[in-house]
Amino acid sequence: MDAIFSLMSPQVFVICMLVAAFAGMIKGLVGFAMPMILVSVLGSIVGPELALAGLILPTVLTNGWQALRQGWAAAWDSVKRFRLFLVVGFVALMISAQLVRVMPERLMLMLIGVPITGFAALQVAGVALRLPGASRRIEVIVAAFGGFIGGFSGVWGPPTVAYLNALDTPKNEHVRIQGVIYGLGALALLGAHVASGVVRQDTLPFSVALLVPALGGMWVGLKLHDRADQATFRKATALVLLIAGLNLIRRGVFG
Repeated sequence: MDAIFSLMSPQVFVICMLVAAFAGMIKGLVGFAMPMILVSVLGSIVGPELALAGLILPTVLTNGWQALRQGWAAAWDSVKRFRLFLVVGFVALMISAQLVRVMPERLMLMLIGVPITGFAALQVAGVALRLPGASRRIEVIVAAFGGFIGGFSGVWGPPTVAYLNALDTPKNEHVRIQGVIYGLGALALLGAHVASGVVRQDTLPFSVALLVPALGGMWVGLKLHDRADQATFRKATALVLLIAGLNLIRRGVFG
């Protein structure tokens, strides 16, 4: 705890724990948005670099739980189905993670925030945008864009969710695929930011401390997810996606 309190006051630490619990609940419900919430809220409290370091371990473990909830076989099926997405996203993430300290992210946040907000707003309004099937070209574009933005911002969920929504993916498969994609991405992010220096001896204890509230919140969110039908799930993902898009635009405009 001394390592953590050298970075922040006890009062700020308690707020961070509460934010992690809320982020975990939302993730359990819709399958994404934990990095978005943690980076947005914690970034304004403890700074973006420490927020990025803090979210990594909770993201790894919650996504592992999410990916394996229906068992290893189902998770492996998702890996095989989206192997192109995973490879392209991994390469893009590893490249962009090295730019975290030198590249301004505001333009990239706007580039992803505007189309995501437009897509989600149409869904919330009841306008269904569908893809008739998986397109390799679209899959590569979404994976590359999501991986690139995720490498230096820690947020790569919105492009993936928009893609899965457009494919009208059933809710259990939707959440499992997200867990597989984000889980492997989070492992890559961990390795990349050990290399970049974001995750280091003085920031790692903060990430460890956020595990308990994040996992507890996710348990609550998963219970809510199990009670929701497909239509409710789509509405919930669209609403959270809209909030995510607006938040990305806010960060792009105001920093």
